[in-house]
Amino acid sequence: MDFDEPVERRGTNSLKWDGVGRATGIEGADVLPMWVADTDFRTAPVVRDALARMAETGLLAYMADLGEMRAAVAWWMETRHHWRIDPEAVLACHGLGNGIALVIEALTEPGDGVVVFTPVYHEFAARIRAAGRRPVEVPLAVEDGRQTFDLDRAGEMLDGTERLVIVCSPQNPGGRVWTEAELSAVAAFAEARGLYLLADEIHHDLVYPGRRFRPMAEAGADPARLVTITAPSKTFNTAGLRLGHIIVGDGELRSRMRRTLDALSIQPNMAGVIAATAAYSPQGADWADALVAYLDGNRRVFEAGVNAIPGVRAMPLEATFLSWVDFTGTGMDQPEIESRIFGRARIAANRGPGFGPGGEGHMRFNIGTQRARIGEAVRRLQAAFGDLQ
Repeated sequence: MDFDEPVERRGTNSLKWDGVGRATGIEGADVLPMWVADTDFRTAPVVRDALARMAETGLLAYMADLGEMRAAVAWWMETRHHWRIDPEAVLACHGLGNGIALVIEALTEPGDGVVVFTPVYHEFAARIRAAGRRPVEVPLAVEDGRQTFDLDRAGEMLDGTERLVIVCSPQNPGGRVWTEAELSAVAAFAEARGLYLLADEIHHDLVYPGRRFRPMAEAGADPARLVTITAPSKTFNTAGLRLGHIIVGDGELRSRMRRTLDALSIQPNMAGVIAATAAYSPQGADWADALVAYLDGNRRVFEAGVNAIPGVRAMPLEATFLSWVDFTGTGMDQPEIESRIFGRARIAANRGPGFGPGGEGHMRFNIGTQRARIGEAVRRLQAAFGDLQ
């Protein structure tokens, strides 16, 4: 498993590489894309082999059922995360953005408030607004350089029209792996107010040594009000296959979700199902372990490099391949920070304010790439802010 292998993504219709100019305004062969949350690695051999067998048959017609995939998901959750689920609890959707939209549609009404903890994955607010609901953006507190929930402030911000809380676990951006106590506190917060709880756990596999991921379902959340969404896409770099999982343990709530999926005719594609089934296997587990070990090296190199710039600090990454970097110590405003990163360093990163309140003065960098590119990114950033040395 050679993650250092150079992979040319330009010319492959890659959003991250071929769409960088339209999204960020900087173009050219020297641009280093570190924005879209996919990695620059080929997917696991077990996934590639399964897709090759599918193509070799030449048979791409309707599928009979999703039983094998559901069993694979259940095996993965129990084996990797000590979470025992009924395979029938697993529903399929077209990736996490679609899963978020479906849950909002099923569990809320137009005009309802949906609570999110910011800065957070921008898809949350986008899906909430697109559905005609209202995002209630509660800023996370930062203590000793780590994000924490401020549930007292959250309670003060609610007006009684809220119906749903969305939690990103592990957190994107920021990379926090929430403790069981923190998750239990959020679950109690939601239950006390009669709110449904949606846990986005897509980064659950990408946890670094010294931390342990805990599913929200194992932290005391009320099963009758909890929906979990996840996918193999971040771990195995299969986002383009548009396959995600909605996991609902409670039978009545699951039936409610099924009615929404049926009403919108949400059915997964064959390639995504085959890839997920292959990924969630012993061979896939070995590959995922090797990936995390490699990413752990990347985060060490990147954090040491950016932390050497005066006034710049990367939040210690506990999970994900998305580094959250604080530039407020430089005294620069957001336009100046972006000018140096986009213009001088020629790096396409994500603007912090796009993740909601608390994102000001920050940028998100995708470190899911070859180690050589991480070294190059560090050199460029140090040069772009070289006058601060």
